[in-house]
Amino acid sequence: MTEIPAENYSRPMDAGARPALPLVGDEREVLTAFLDWHRRTFELKCSGVPAERLSEKGVPPSGLSLHGLLRHLAGVERWWFRLQFAGEDLPLLYYSDDDPDQDFESLGGDVSQALAVWHAECERSREIVAAASSLDQTGVQRSDGRPISLRVILVKLIAEYARHNGHADLLRERIDGSTGY
Repeated sequence: MTEIPAENYSRPMDAGARPALPLVGDEREVLTAFLDWHRRTFELKCSGVPAERLSEKGVPPSGLSLHGLLRHLAGVERWWFRLQFAGEDLPLLYYSDDDPDQDFESLGGDVSQALAVWHAECERSREIVAAASSLDQTGVQRSDGRPISLRVILVKLIAEYARHNGHADLLRERIDGSTGY
């Protein structure tokens, strides 16, 4: 998936910029294509929004913003693929036991930095999936000690993006009336 440079976020993207979804293919090909489609959909929902408006919490009483969702999804990518599956020893991105909602509430920092972190986490996730021997392979580290397969992680991520793309659609509509993608 080609990244969209941060400077392009001030210009709307063409909805055709998403990859076509396969109608046939093996399970890994189909699941990764759907996940990338949802990643791109989220990116489209953020494109064309001035950076200062990405942090707006436009659907009260919710504390969600596009910037917060961007940070949250970067953290979700890291949690499932890098920490839970690959067992990498890394800190959590925008979460701590003392402040579990900092991905949405503590929006300090540059939006372009959050975008770069999200892109990097997505790319590392793709590398991990590509290197896995099969979708049946299980994670090497789980906080509760139970194994989880790569297949289940991919499905979880597709569901996570689908849910948050709906949130992003509402937020974007409140910002400038844009819907769809």
